[in-house]
Amino acid sequence: MKLKLPNTIPIFPLSGIIFFPKTNLPLNIFEPRYLALVNDCIKSDKYMGMIQSKKNTSDVYTVGCLGKITESKITKDGRMIVNLTGISRFTIKTEINNNKPYREFKITYDKFLDDLETEKNKTKVAEKIKDLYEKTKIFFNKNGLMLNWNEFEKLDQNQKINTLAMIAPISNEEKQTVLESVHIESKTKVLSEIIEFYLHGNSISELTLQ
Repeated sequence: MKLKLPNTIPIFPLSGIIFFPKTNLPLNIFEPRYLALVNDCIKSDKYMGMIQSKKNTSDVYTVGCLGKITESKITKDGRMIVNLTGISRFTIKTEINNNKPYREFKITYDKFLDDLETEKNKTKVAEKIKDLYEKTKIFFNKNGLMLNWNEFEKLDQNQKINTLAMIAPISNEEKQTVLESVHIESKTKVLSEIIEFYLHGNSISELTLQ
């Protein structure tokens, strides 16, 4: 049965947070407008979008990720703690004028239909992914980052790439580039090139990302 996803969604813009399908994102909600957003989502289909806001502006990137609220609780001081599970990336089409305290957008999933597919035929990138893992272990060690690699190995290939991109100490713009890479092959290539440049001490601005 094909999953029916909304074409109009509320958006939570947040700088520095990259959210991918098949990953979990804990959120601590305290601003009134986003408390309203989450409450409205819980009352409806529990879907909301996460997207990066651009620096020093109200503009947002055009690609984000749809999530579904899978857990929520209200704290004694009125905050809301939620867990968001990633469903599919989307591209913004247009913003909707509304009378709500938060923003809503019309979106399309057309570019990222593979996000809803089960993993298959991934053996052709297995060696490249293995090479990326080895680079990442060195990169994480150099930056004092810890990761439970035994638990990490239980994830499927897309989850592994998405998780590494989310937690890697790289710039927001670089993470956005990985997010916008459509297929696992391109995500692996882009993230591998970024980490390779950091490992060799080069300026990331020298990288030409495709």
